[in-house]
Amino acid sequence: MSVRQSLLAILDQGPCYGYQLRAEFDRRTGSTWPLNVGQIYNTLERLERDGLVSRDDADDQGHVFWRITDAGRGEVASWLASPVERGQGTRDELAIKLALAATLPGVDVESVIQTQRRATLAQLQSLQRAKYAGSSPDSAEELAWSLVVDSMIFAAQAEVQWLDHTEQRLRNHPQRALELELSTERPKRGRPAKAVRS
Repeated sequence: MSVRQSLLAILDQGPCYGYQLRAEFDRRTGSTWPLNVGQIYNTLERLERDGLVSRDDADDQGHVFWRITDAGRGEVASWLASPVERGQGTRDELAIKLALAATLPGVDVESVIQTQRRATLAQLQSLQRAKYAGSSPDSAEELAWSLVVDSMIFAAQAEVQWLDHTEQRLRNHPQRALELELSTERPKRGRPAKAVRS
């Protein structure tokens, strides 16, 4: 998630000060991604350095308002018109954890999967309760919140499905066949060569 572009998009609606930006971000995302004020001010300073926002004078209460520049408006338009790029590799901790667990001697991978499945199902139930406890999305804030929660629900459902798939694949292999002993080959310094897949 890009804090930078999100703050710019809010500022495109009008000048704001730091705490106001945090409140607007929370209001538009259902408070599902907490931002701290320090992070907001650091981002604003970088945006100012890059010529995307400018700092106004402080008001009577000492709030320093930030205003988007024309270059900032262009950045927002470009961000909204572009797809979100997903990385080529994975940095998903769960996928890496299961890949390692499946190849480590003496690890009960099925137990690792069951533990994760229980946690994911509990999270899924909690998300579904939260969604259905609220009223129908009649307001813009409720709609924004429900869109984010829907995304989290679909991600949890996909994780459960992937865990089921992984468990089935591992059942088709004897555990001993998957275990990797430490390699005796000494790695060369520098980056490893990329494997070519056909």
